[in-house]
Amino acid sequence: MFDTYLFTVADRFLRYVQIDTQSDPHATHFPSTTKQLALSTLLVKELQEMGIADAALDQWGYVMATIPATTNKKCPVICFCAHVDTAPDCPGANVKPILHEHYQGQDLVLPDDPSQVIRMSDYPYLASKLGEDIITASGTTLLGADDKAGVAIIMELAQYLLTNPAIEHGPIRLLFTPDEEVGRGTEKLDLKKLGADFGYTLDGGDLGSLEDETFSANAVKITFQGIIAHPGMAKGKMVNALKLASSFLEHLPKDSLSPETTAGREGFVHPMEIKGIADQCVVEFLIRDFETAGLAIKEQFLKELAQEVCDKYPGTHFTMEVREQYRNMKEVLDQHPQVVALARKAMEHAGIKVKTECVRGGTDGSRLSFMGLPCPNIFAGEQAVHSRHEFVCVQDMQKSVETLVHLVRLAATQ
Repeated sequence: MFDTYLFTVADRFLRYVQIDTQSDPHATHFPSTTKQLALSTLLVKELQEMGIADAALDQWGYVMATIPATTNKKCPVICFCAHVDTAPDCPGANVKPILHEHYQGQDLVLPDDPSQVIRMSDYPYLASKLGEDIITASGTTLLGADDKAGVAIIMELAQYLLTNPAIEHGPIRLLFTPDEEVGRGTEKLDLKKLGADFGYTLDGGDLGSLEDETFSANAVKITFQGIIAHPGMAKGKMVNALKLASSFLEHLPKDSLSPETTAGREGFVHPMEIKGIADQCVVEFLIRDFETAGLAIKEQFLKELAQEVCDKYPGTHFTMEVREQYRNMKEVLDQHPQVVALARKAMEHAGIKVKTECVRGGTDGSRLSFMGLPCPNIFAGEQAVHSRHEFVCVQDMQKSVETLVHLVRLAATQ
């Protein structure tokens, strides 16, 4: 099916990552940055040039498009989704992608900052990529494989199906979202307008990974109120809120309950930001657990710890706010096993060994699933995401395209 096909997914990816699309976690408007729309606008143009007449960008920055069915059979409407924004955790402007052809296991020294070296010893996945082609950034920025690899894969799928109309498939909806990296990717999405029965995000890592489980997630804001006085007359009076917050953070566990000390199905509490003055100081946390009930346990732990700190200083107090972010998609997907089974079968038809995994994070699929669109996550080849070491294998992206073609074909014929 693909023996003579000339893939352009790498060319698409190299083009897309050079567009700065970082989202902003502090913005109150939507999308959080207008620069994301530059890529979204380009995607609409490219889809229309392929012949997809209904490709459009709406007022909220969502791109939607339809690949028409090639059969009269009654088929499910499948949605493929990727996000255009990149993470604010690492510089994302002026990305200079580098294609390392026929990788042979050597250290990849990134030229704009030679201290940034991608080594197989640090990233064992590279051992399975010998002889293949690796794309990295140049050392001073992230690459943007998360999730422009997914964007490029979906765009390549559209091109392939439109130029191969003999492949039998039902109607396919394409969706590109903004602001996934700041947890707002589906905030303004109209599922009725999307009109799909189920979907898949293309936002995963290793070849063959099929993810049907994510963290459940909340955001927590703890505000410490100190006792303020003039510094020159503060003896016995002032209690500095910055010091309250510092004491609170110092008492967090050193060997557990943090991102840097957990793996697998272990959850964590993660202080993300601290800001304030002597009078008042705010600490913001991410709370993560694969069991939704575990979130409340971790929040209670933080509440008790903050209370212990304030109890040492009469007159001080704290407030705690909790905001829901997303929930473990498995709670929904377990009710729709055929959606995951279809992706598994498609990978097997593409000759890929399937690895069912849980995501130590979240995807748009988490929220989409709870909104009524069951939506597991399929591999896109992303590695070392949100960092200067981010990379992607070209052949992984190509295999993801193959998987999607098999998936839509199976959905129409089984």
